[in-house]
Amino acid sequence: MSLRNTATKGAFWTFLQQFSTQLIGFGVSIVLARLLMPEEFGLIGMISIFMGIGSILISGGLTQSLIRTENPDQEDYSTVFFFNLIGSIFIYFLVFVTAPLIADFYGEPILINIIRVYCLSFIITAFSAVQSTRLTKIMDFKTQMLVAIPSLIVSGLLGVYLAFTSHGVWSLVWMGLSQSFLSTVQLWVRSKWKPSLIFNVNKFKFHFQFGYKLTLSGLLDTIFLNIYQIIIGKYFLTSQVGFYTRADSLKQLPVKNISSALNRVTYPLFASINNDDLRLKRVYKEIMQLVVFVIAPILVIMGVLAEPLFRFLFTEKWLPAVPYFQVLCLAGILYPIHSYNLNILNVKGRSDLFLRLEIMKKILVLAVVAISFNFGVLGLVWGQLITSILAFFINTHYTGKFINYKPLEQALDVLPILALAFFVGASLWFADTYLHINELKDFFRITILALGGSVIYLTFAYIFKMTALTSIKKIILKQ
Repeated sequence: MSLRNTATKGAFWTFLQQFSTQLIGFGVSIVLARLLMPEEFGLIGMISIFMGIGSILISGGLTQSLIRTENPDQEDYSTVFFFNLIGSIFIYFLVFVTAPLIADFYGEPILINIIRVYCLSFIITAFSAVQSTRLTKIMDFKTQMLVAIPSLIVSGLLGVYLAFTSHGVWSLVWMGLSQSFLSTVQLWVRSKWKPSLIFNVNKFKFHFQFGYKLTLSGLLDTIFLNIYQIIIGKYFLTSQVGFYTRADSLKQLPVKNISSALNRVTYPLFASINNDDLRLKRVYKEIMQLVVFVIAPILVIMGVLAEPLFRFLFTEKWLPAVPYFQVLCLAGILYPIHSYNLNILNVKGRSDLFLRLEIMKKILVLAVVAISFNFGVLGLVWGQLITSILAFFINTHYTGKFINYKPLEQALDVLPILALAFFVGASLWFADTYLHINELKDFFRITILALGGSVIYLTFAYIFKMTALTSIKKIILKQ
């Protein structure tokens, strides 16, 4: 099978998995948001940083090293497996011991038991991290989809049942834990790989040499991605953490569905052509434009329709999250560009530069947070947008050197797409305000404006013969 066909097939199953799981997860989140209070989601938001750190330490750099390694053998996989497993037990022990200190920091005693139970997922996930990596390595995303969907359905039903029977925040805890358990069991059955009792020190050193830099980068990224929940949880009401978390998770819905799903395909795809810079640039450019073409209008339209969208989906108790969501939508547009630029560094084996860029961006985040904190939670969110814009120039610096794709060239390639998306957003706002569409029921208001915006966007994209639209047509028609 050709590289293009392999990538297309992988993308199909990845998108099918992503859309299916996100659709199911979104439906579950709507029900839970109606049953639970923002404060209960806020408690989970407070510990999201620890969940993220655990995930990075367990399945971060070493598994990435396996993906970029040509023809890894049983010793490679088994060595990484046992390192991850032992590491997960050690990490859980640290979290268990420090749980009271974390609870004291936030002033929420209930967090002690929540952390100690929820973080058991570290050990559970470590049992299947390599199995999942092997499937990604061979671009077998169909099997991963067949694992993810049943796990999400069963755990989602459990979460809804527990919330309906007044278990509060624990419905979220047990839902997450059961999903990890079900995924791990299925991956052991479906992946058809089992570890051998092998730990090759030389193999470990090889993967560690590449992986530890990515792990450090991932830790920095996780800490600073969650710095907003930390600050909001420490200095503002718990409900504000819930509002921010809800806004961010809804913004992530299209981003995860499209950009993150494609990212799973593009990393092994980029790795397979990393020695052909001209081809790598062409493929990278095409994918970047395609993803921004899809994500930008969705986020812009969702931002314009934020108020009726939140009220219709989650009820009025979640309306304070609307301003946060609108700003976060703008920041989310740049996410795929950040992600794919950093992938270029990974496939080139320059995890040292990856780490250097992450350190630079975190210094930037600290500076912006220190200033924006004085303007409240909304100020912090605007600071996140400013950071995302500035990070674009940092992330694209080395890509410009490695594949001769300069920051200005990348910006100009997506500028027409962004201009069209914002034009559509302005048109919808005008129609909503001055044509009195905002007087309709929320459902009809959302439907009319969303469909109208989509038609306008696609019509102008066709008139101006945008490259991304042509790429999509070729994929659909298999030309």
